[in-house]
Amino acid sequence: MQVPLYQAKAEFFRMLGHPVRIRVLELLQGGPVAVRDLLTEIEIEPSSLSQQLAVLRRSGIVVSIREGSTVSYALAGGDVAELLRAARRILTELLAGQNELLAELRQAEPPLPVPQRSAGPS
Repeated sequence: MQVPLYQAKAEFFRMLGHPVRIRVLELLQGGPVAVRDLLTEIEIEPSSLSQQLAVLRRSGIVVSIREGSTVSYALAGGDVAELLRAARRILTELLAGQNELLAELRQAEPPLPVPQRSAGPS
């Protein structure tokens, strides 16, 4: 039995659902990046990066390139970069809406009363 498209999409987004994977994909938008450079940029343990790169590689959205002793990674296609740009646009709109709402809340909020000090015993 074939997996429904909505389920395949959910699996795809679940695969993207890790901050290190997103950061790797962002860094790869400019072209292939050596693993040592990814480590420098992301500042995580090599084993953790290796694990996240393996997930991305198995999914088919990145490819590894070996040149001598250097291993680099690159996006398998431009659609992933477009997806990241779309996510940035959506987040920008959401955050702009939140800022507008916050400004409205601040304008509508009545000032808090200043507590009065009791005179105490005289």
